[in-house]
Amino acid sequence: MFVSFTVAKYSGKNILFGFFSMAIFRFLLFFKNHNIQFSKLMGSGKNGTFDIQPDLEQWAYMWVWENEEDYARFKEKSWIMKYIQKYSTTNFTLFLQPKQSHGLWDKRNPFEVENKGIFTENETIIVLTRASIRIQKAADFWRNVPEIAKNFAQNEGFLYSIGVGEMPFFKQATLSVWKNENSMKAFAYRKNEHAEVIKKTRSQKWYSEELFARFSLLGYSGNVPVSISE
Repeated sequence: MFVSFTVAKYSGKNILFGFFSMAIFRFLLFFKNHNIQFSKLMGSGKNGTFDIQPDLEQWAYMWVWENEEDYARFKEKSWIMKYIQKYSTTNFTLFLQPKQSHGLWDKRNPFEVENKGIFTENETIIVLTRASIRIQKAADFWRNVPEIAKNFAQNEGFLYSIGVGEMPFFKQATLSVWKNENSMKAFAYRKNEHAEVIKKTRSQKWYSEELFARFSLLGYSGNVPVSISE
């Protein structure tokens, strides 16, 4: 399995092309899916994690492939990739390999692997968390999340994150990049604010569906953030 996660920024006079991409790409993929096993076209938030404020210049496209060769053919032949290159101000793509995943996204686990992978001591780790928030629990969710988002980037070993969503307010996800597994776990399990919110998601049943996945970073292309490339 091979996953590509593309982030594109559309600025100035091209900002509308970001909006248009959501509809145009969905239309094109309806007629030809290019061997894509799972696809998500998403907007993004302002602060690099779950955020109620949209970033109208930045959009994300995630595709799951059987192998890297399918992605390479898509990149070479698809009008979608030409659109991104032509109209975005900057863009980059992370290439990921799923190692651990549990939960559901649209009633399936698109990153399911037969054998759970192990991360080496100094291996960069990518974490994806996503959730469908129950309508009646949305107010509680958005009251609690900003406190975590405010300090997200201040954690040791943190390299990059982006908050994305299929639907404003109710279908949200965060992709974060960490220097290694230890730094990720220090934030996830030892930060009091984060641990407390995790408890609330369970006890108060905020989500109707959720998924948590970890990936190896195979590589990247484009204008990748300096924090990842260093």
